[in-house]
Amino acid sequence: MNDAIRKYGSSVGDDALEYINSLLTKEEREEVALEAQLMAELTKARKEKHLTQKELGELCGLPQSAIARIEKGENSPSISTVTKVLTALGKRLYIGDLA
Repeated sequence: MNDAIRKYGSSVGDDALEYINSLLTKEEREEVALEAQLMAELTKARKEKHLTQKELGELCGLPQSAIARIEKGENSPSISTVTKVLTALGKRLYIGDLA
């Protein structure tokens, strides 16, 4: 890692995040955070089952590329797609009060 990245890398990232957050409403930020959390949980559950993206896709009837896009947050899957993936992982969607 060069000295410039070591010296400025953190603040540049913080500035970029602050700028992005300034473009979104509170509701949009919460939605993005919720989607990111869901994608992280799906990825974690897949890895805990020791499944590849291809294997998970085969279990829920989706191509590996769709699983990859979901995990990367490149698309917002429908509730039907999320339900298929959760079922294949032996999980269910829980809806509760916000903390």
